[in-house]
Amino acid sequence: MRTRTIRLVTVLATAATAAGFVVGCSTTNAVPSIGYAVDAKIASYNGGSTVGAASGATAVFGRVLTGFFYTGPDGQPVADTDAGTAKEVPGETQTVQYRLNADGVYSDGVKTSCDDLYLTWAARSGRFTRPGERTGFFDAASTAGYADIERIDCQPGSKDATVVFRPGRRYLPWRTLFSAAELMPAHVVAKAAGVADVVTALQSGDGAVLGRIADFWNGGWALAPGALDLTKFPSSGPYRIESFSARDGLVLVANEKWWGAPPKTSRIVVWERGTDYAAKAKDNALGVVDLGAGSVANLKLDGFDQHTVASRGVEQLVLATGGVFASVDVRRAFAQCVPRQALFDTLGKAGQVPPNGLGAGPLNAHVVQQDSLYYGPASRAGEKYLGADVGAATATLASAGARQPTIRIGYQGPDARRAQTVAMIAESCRGAGFGVVDAGAPDFTPSRLAEGAVDVVLAGQGSMPGPAGSATNTTAFSALRAGSGLDFGGFTNTRYDAITDQLAGEANSTATLNLLTEAENLLWAQLPSIPLFATPRLIAFGNGMRNGIPGPTQAGTGWNMDRWVLQR
Repeated sequence: MRTRTIRLVTVLATAATAAGFVVGCSTTNAVPSIGYAVDAKIASYNGGSTVGAASGATAVFGRVLTGFFYTGPDGQPVADTDAGTAKEVPGETQTVQYRLNADGVYSDGVKTSCDDLYLTWAARSGRFTRPGERTGFFDAASTAGYADIERIDCQPGSKDATVVFRPGRRYLPWRTLFSAAELMPAHVVAKAAGVADVVTALQSGDGAVLGRIADFWNGGWALAPGALDLTKFPSSGPYRIESFSARDGLVLVANEKWWGAPPKTSRIVVWERGTDYAAKAKDNALGVVDLGAGSVANLKLDGFDQHTVASRGVEQLVLATGGVFASVDVRRAFAQCVPRQALFDTLGKAGQVPPNGLGAGPLNAHVVQQDSLYYGPASRAGEKYLGADVGAATATLASAGARQPTIRIGYQGPDARRAQTVAMIAESCRGAGFGVVDAGAPDFTPSRLAEGAVDVVLAGQGSMPGPAGSATNTTAFSALRAGSGLDFGGFTNTRYDAITDQLAGEANSTATLNLLTEAENLLWAQLPSIPLFATPRLIAFGNGMRNGIPGPTQAGTGWNMDRWVLQR
């Protein structure tokens, strides 16, 4: 594993070896380039933006843009001391001291600095709003944790930053802040905005300057196959972007300015969603595969060690709260006819079903994971929606006064499993009076839900099409919070927002259980989304792969790609 996390991962690797997950080989010829198939749709370098988060930037750029923490294979935040150190300071007011690695430098030669932290906080705090409006300058995926920060003490260009939280507020999952693929290069933004440094510029409060900074943060790091201005995409990790094209994929190469242990393989080619994975496998162009199980029809992976695992991601239906679903009764009728048990039995199993924990059955909670100690009590409200109760759905729909509503379910395709999911829902809900339309498309984005072009998004947490989920479940909580960039359905509930605020700082287990149970009861009553099951992931390593450990989380299996070695 990475040089400074090898001891932490040893236990995971030992357990994984027993399950046949870690792949080793004694042959001698290591290939110079490894193909990595992942069903994220690469759209932005900026994992903290709405577009970046929803398109899976953390699964692609975790070893290109480093942070103080990254999501490990078990879903927990793990410290990355190559990037720097973070230490919580005892005291009445929560304070965290950050120190960037003294040797840290971007691939363009500019040193990492506390400016990067200040920019990330400014963009994600929700504090910077347009004059006379409540609309923020920045299109952040969420403000979780960052909104609780009162200030950051940062001398522009310094390696040190002191983060001070609001008086009376504690944010327990503070290790999820300033993390991999979300800590962006502030000097690039400063150049684009025409300012000396972003810290001074942001502190000035000049609306025009703030607008230029935000415009670049929101869209300046957009990615699509084609020619790239690589000066906008410097790396702070062991890999940097070399090129991106439909024919050759996203090519990552060793970053010559990286100060840590050099990557074991000098070139990784990322193949995004929409790639003909079967053809790439046949051409021997893949070494690692991390896809939704059953999402690619007729995929044959000869010469691979394959495993289907239950992930931290949640397969779910994210519902609009306007249009055809403006009435909660219509949402309830739809939930009553969705065949959740049958969907799990047919599409949701990841190998042998365990008696409890991840993948043990249909998921009966929106924000509480199946392996949580709180899951049993908190998930009871969802048990009444296990099967397709067409009679109840028919009666509920009639009482709502809705006549044969048409429901358009969108997802990013092609995806054979999700197409079958829509087909099963259509068949079940037809008897209750719903018409269900498959609105999956290769160019689908979850923003179509907010635009009214579809009524439902079929995806993971935060409407992510590919790898998703973490042990902290921060994305799941924030995606249902009013005003969050990931709240594509437009759900608004002040009590839910208050619960999430309290949970973020609650250390008492009894109080936590009560709050989570209240949250789940509220969400099952309001139905902004319908959880289905822990998304099964197909993770495969080519024969001869060393140091391959599945990452069924938002960081994907590429979480340690700099340690991969493929020997043939």
